[in-house]
Amino acid sequence: MTTTSFVFTAEVREHSGSASWYFLSLPEAEADDIEQMFGHQAAGFGSIRVEVTIGSSTWRTSLFPDTKRGTYVLPLKKPVRLAEGLTAGATATVALLVLV
Repeated sequence: MTTTSFVFTAEVREHSGSASWYFLSLPEAEADDIEQMFGHQAAGFGSIRVEVTIGSSTWRTSLFPDTKRGTYVLPLKKPVRLAEGLTAGATATVALLVLV
């Protein structure tokens, strides 16, 4: 398995809709790099497998393209948000490892 890592800071946002989903939008530079390097290997819905670390929490998930914003979004699981004290509007430092 090949891996490539990125570190960035992003703001937590709550999805406006019937469900309470929280996401981070990747900064443009990182999203462009990931699209260029791994976009051709994307799985269903354009998803890209990643391992994420925020604070002391590490988990595996996928990035999903957000065509409205022209970036990728990273879903934040509730246990991670609670463990790291992340609420809408908070800023998180993310270490992201792309898994291909």
